[in-house]
Amino acid sequence: MKNLLKTLQKIENFTVILTFFVMVAASFTQVVNRNLVQASVGWFEELARYCMIYMALLATELGLRDGTQISITVVTDRLKGALKKAMDIFARAVIIVFAVIAFWTSFTLLQAQLSFGQTSPGLGIPMYLPYFALPIGFGVMTVVQTVMLVGNVKNLSVNENRPENSTEERKT
Repeated sequence: MKNLLKTLQKIENFTVILTFFVMVAASFTQVVNRNLVQASVGWFEELARYCMIYMALLATELGLRDGTQISITVVTDRLKGALKKAMDIFARAVIIVFAVIAFWTSFTLLQAQLSFGQTSPGLGIPMYLPYFALPIGFGVMTVVQTVMLVGNVKNLSVNENRPENSTEERKT
């Protein structure tokens, strides 16, 4: 399971970096093209927008995994020990429930786009490709957060079974 998580994280990191690079390059080219060449090419802006959508959804999971997402911790900072760990597990479970609901709901949007056959005006790509960012982003979020939740629960049970004041710990 850990290998799956590491592989998924590497793919996720690579995709975020790639989409960021393409987004910046497309935006820069659009600005240069519009201001220096005096020609506006609409698909650069559209490409940048779609890259930003994929990047934002995948980077959200990166922030959750690393703990760098903005959060209000005024209550959890005051908790200690098992209660703090239990609250962390509860918060992660809520995130997973939200991600699962968003994952399943995103298929309704994706199915609608598939049935409409709509294409993007600039790139001419099927609109289900930009909408596919939702199930990918929330699917990855669900898998990674579930693996992390299982790890948190295992750590909680291991720490509870270990005696806190053993003689070996008192010697150090």
